[in-house]
Amino acid sequence: MSFNINLAGLDELRVKLHAYGDAVKDEVAIEGAAGMGLVIYEEARANVRVSSKPHYFYGSNSKKSGTKYLFNPGNLRNAIYRVYSPEKSSDTLKLYRVSWNHTKAPYGAMVEFGTSRAPAMPFMGPSLSRLNDAITAGKMRMAKKLTEIQGR
Repeated sequence: MSFNINLAGLDELRVKLHAYGDAVKDEVAIEGAAGMGLVIYEEARANVRVSSKPHYFYGSNSKKSGTKYLFNPGNLRNAIYRVYSPEKSSDTLKLYRVSWNHTKAPYGAMVEFGTSRAPAMPFMGPSLSRLNDAITAGKMRMAKKLTEIQGR
């Protein structure tokens, strides 16, 4: 008794599995990180108090130079960003940064942590209270991306 097994299709399967693994590695983790970052970003923007009128910021050298800067309402909220961080990411870790642009809103740390004359009005720290929601959003986006990859 003898029989033959045709293994010609295994090479094609190996190529497809490799492509699937690469797609998962390259696309799924970053999608999850993006979803998590979006929840934290939106919460931080929602936490920032917006003044009703323009306000001045006096830099650390303002006593010497007399320089002061005028900022419009919503400036700090608009300076909050979410961006992928390739320098801190790897094949197995994807990182999104959520912060504020210090050039556009140099007073952000004073708002977040307070000063000797002004109480803290944190907006970044409290956004981490949504971490469980962020994880859920990341999982949902990863599942959606996996389904998309499987449909290719």
